[in-house]
Amino acid sequence: MIQGTGSNVGKSTLVAGLCRLFARRGLMVVPFKPQNMSNNAAVTADGGEIGRAQAVQARAAHLPASVHMNPILLKPETDTGAQVIVQGRRWGQMRARDYGSRKAELLPAVLDSFGIVSEGADLVLVEGAGSPAEINLRAGDIANMGFAEAADLPVMLVGDIDRGGVIASLVGTHAVLEPAERARIRAFVINRFRGEPRLFDSGLAAITGRTGWPSLGVVPWLPVAADLPAEDVLDLARAPAAGHGGRRFRIGVPVIARIANFDDLDPLGQEPGVDLRFIRPGQALPGDLDLVILPGSKSTLGDLAFLRGQGWDIDLLAHHRRGGRVLGLCGGYQMLGRRIADPDGVEGPAGEAPGLSLLDVETVLTGEKVTEPASGRHLASGAAFAGYEIHLGRTEGPDCDRPILSLAGDRPDGASSPDGRVQGSYVHGLFTSDAFRSAYLAEFGAASTLRYDDGIERALDALADHVEAHLDTEAMLAIARGR
Repeated sequence: MIQGTGSNVGKSTLVAGLCRLFARRGLMVVPFKPQNMSNNAAVTADGGEIGRAQAVQARAAHLPASVHMNPILLKPETDTGAQVIVQGRRWGQMRARDYGSRKAELLPAVLDSFGIVSEGADLVLVEGAGSPAEINLRAGDIANMGFAEAADLPVMLVGDIDRGGVIASLVGTHAVLEPAERARIRAFVINRFRGEPRLFDSGLAAITGRTGWPSLGVVPWLPVAADLPAEDVLDLARAPAAGHGGRRFRIGVPVIARIANFDDLDPLGQEPGVDLRFIRPGQALPGDLDLVILPGSKSTLGDLAFLRGQGWDIDLLAHHRRGGRVLGLCGGYQMLGRRIADPDGVEGPAGEAPGLSLLDVETVLTGEKVTEPASGRHLASGAAFAGYEIHLGRTEGPDCDRPILSLAGDRPDGASSPDGRVQGSYVHGLFTSDAFRSAYLAEFGAASTLRYDDGIERALDALADHVEAHLDTEAMLAIARGR
């Protein structure tokens, strides 16, 4: 089990690199994360939801993603509550204070999934969540030491030197753990080092001297890792807020409070001919944008209110009056309509609100949640795409008579305004398909030169090479074998 001294220390990326490395050596290696918290989800072939990072790790291991690789997924809807996904299916909503007292109920499901992914595997790489040093969350824990204890796993602890204080974070973790938990940690890794690693030799010695844990290596910063799909909103916070000069097709994305599946935008951000700008709260939508994309949301009504609170509704209407184009994805699509209603409170308090009225459609958030792969063609160009759907609710109205996609089985998806300048779709992952992305950008006179999937594969291979060069992977395997 690979745990970290905190969130966003690079656990997911290291696990992905190790999955690719050990798979290249011929091992049947499987990723597993007992509990994840993310609004960037992936859909598995059997129609369930897991965290995006586990889908990337499965790809690294050359395996199809399974709901059992991430049996508990928490999708925050408010500051104090989340939707709970158990083995790929919506289990219900829960406030944080209630989840803390009830999470132990989910341990049997977690252990069941662990048993399923372990069957036939040579190596299971288990990723922790947050930090084992959060001892206030230790009771009933299923994400870190609680799971390691239940499954009797050895642990490798990862510290992020780039954020500072890595010695204190590792030694401090040792100080607050119980003796049996300290003994589970067999080694540590320093991640995201910039500069000459040998300069940290005395730091390694200090950590080992105070904890008794040996070092498995110091992993330098690897820029190509940024090409992998992001999962945590902290990754989005580190993205550039302004575009790069000279890129002529300008896209603006307002960063709403409960932004979801923002990895939809990764391929656009990597296109040399695209200037993708994430507009932070407190900033106005720039007046020179060609396209505004309203991204997915885990709380559509809540984020619609947030968008209005930022004044982005006024900016968006001004952008549209100037002739600008607008695309809404999933929750962003729902916001573009005349009305959104949540009569049963499936995404928060029950209620309804007027939408932005840029599309003549209405949405009711009710019924079963749709979680399934999606493929088909772009009606305007005939270009093929493959993506997925994750959404609650039905959207209907006159503009749905002008869909933008045809899904497998000749099912229409999405809506367009009469002039075609405002469009919406429920399909995530559209822009990962090179043919669709090229056709869509061509409508604006912008060329696509990116081969997105090839870039993901190159990044995973480079990551595997990187961890092999800087980690003692033989010692890691010996720890996993119990030697």
